[in-house]
Amino acid sequence: MAETLRIEIQIAAPQATVFAFLTDPDKISRWIGPATTEARPGGIYLVSVGDKHIARGQFTEVIPIHRLAYSFGWEAREEMPPGSSLVEIDLVEKDGGTLVRFTHSGLPDENERASHEKGWKHYLRRLSIAAAGGDPGSDTSPEA
Repeated sequence: MAETLRIEIQIAAPQATVFAFLTDPDKISRWIGPATTEARPGGIYLVSVGDKHIARGQFTEVIPIHRLAYSFGWEAREEMPPGSSLVEIDLVEKDGGTLVRFTHSGLPDENERASHEKGWKHYLRRLSIAAAGGDPGSDTSPEA
């Protein structure tokens, strides 16, 4: 049965800034790894996570500064191939910053859900630092 994970994080930056850090390849590289993105429905989502694992998918929904959705999966991972799950990110103006509501659905099992939760929490913390103008430093994730 497919699993879903949900994470919320408050970021001390405007929605437009957070959106840019989720869609602009140069900004994505600051918190997760080298990226190629075309932030439009049908556009590519390709990220080298920690310069080790390749995540690939396709944008399905792009509402500037408010919402992103893209298919997601891993190259060379049979249990979760490219495009096999869905990432949805809603950005809500709150308390002078942005509340990020992150949902990753279609994960194949509880082990993958738990693994992805650990990874996404790590990278969303790095996003919150980078989008707020800080330096998240070297990626020390065990997955990286």
